[in-house]
Amino acid sequence: MSLKIVTRPGRKTLYIRGSVRGQSLFESTGTADPDQAEAFRAKREAELWTESVYGKRATVTFAHAVTAYMEAELRTETTRTHLRRLLQHFGTTKLEKIGQQELDNAYKAILTKGIHATGATKLRAVLTPLRAVLEFAAIRGWCSKPAFQRPKVQQVRMQFLRPAEATALVEAAAPHIQPLLIFLIGTGARMSEALELDWKDVDLVGKRAVVWQKQDDERHIDLPPTVVQAMESIKGRTGRVFRPVRCKSTYGSRSSKQIGATYYDTGRTGGGQIKTAWATACRKAGLPGHDRVWTPKGSDKTKTKFVPDLTPHCLRHTFATWHYCLHRDLLRLKDDGGWRTITMVTRYAKKMPDVYRDEIKEWLGL
Repeated sequence: MSLKIVTRPGRKTLYIRGSVRGQSLFESTGTADPDQAEAFRAKREAELWTESVYGKRATVTFAHAVTAYMEAELRTETTRTHLRRLLQHFGTTKLEKIGQQELDNAYKAILTKGIHATGATKLRAVLTPLRAVLEFAAIRGWCSKPAFQRPKVQQVRMQFLRPAEATALVEAAAPHIQPLLIFLIGTGARMSEALELDWKDVDLVGKRAVVWQKQDDERHIDLPPTVVQAMESIKGRTGRVFRPVRCKSTYGSRSSKQIGATYYDTGRTGGGQIKTAWATACRKAGLPGHDRVWTPKGSDKTKTKFVPDLTPHCLRHTFATWHYCLHRDLLRLKDDGGWRTITMVTRYAKKMPDVYRDEIKEWLGL
């Protein structure tokens, strides 16, 4: 029995009903137009026939795999953004047809600089999310395990602060940002972990806090005395620990500062939530950077903005280099910093000279 176009009482949308090689189907065509419905019927019948002969992997599309991948568990906003772009490019392409050439074409279509984008950009925005979806599908027998050439990622210099530079940065920061910076330096927490930290997960007496990693793993972190002191200066003990201060103004009145409930989720990593405050603190502290000069659209006047060489994530590097300088223990550093493997923390060994050990102890209040 083949598929036939049928109607349902009280509905304009046309449906297809029937069976192909013993597989029954009753499905909406999504249209009331007979010609379009017939095209849909022919396509589905061909897909079901192919699937029955060659197996499901011959018919599963990228769109189907992405849908299943998103429904399997909660994904981050960054992941969803990357997947939307991949879905727009690959659409209903069969999974088995996605190979290295298709990946190269995706680089050209999705990335601003196309095939000339940096290896890190290709890896982050295209290859990693694409491989995640295909591996998810391969486990379910929808396609073969993906095999792609990994783009070369240029190694960049790891940047971190010495104790005097850390002090200058904190002192130059806005008052509401200072406790956050001290917390990041003293604990090595990721920016997302810090901004999502709730007071109910903080024990100032026991000098301990509980944060949640990107993989939804619970991690207990010790709070050095300097961090405890900084957190004790924060007013209020409910909700998020670190909260933004935003300027609010109404017509005919001066602007006033109000404390927000939480930082906005930018959907990106790298500390974008405190981008302006971070740049200002780095500039006032005399940390390296450059001026970006541009002319806004529709204006004749140029604008200048300081862009620091360091990012807030460098404070995690600072914690790691300080930690190894004090303890000389890679296993302890891995556990205290929440890294997955020893290999990931070996890069921090011997970065901070021993001469700074006493300054580090004093900075942390040890």
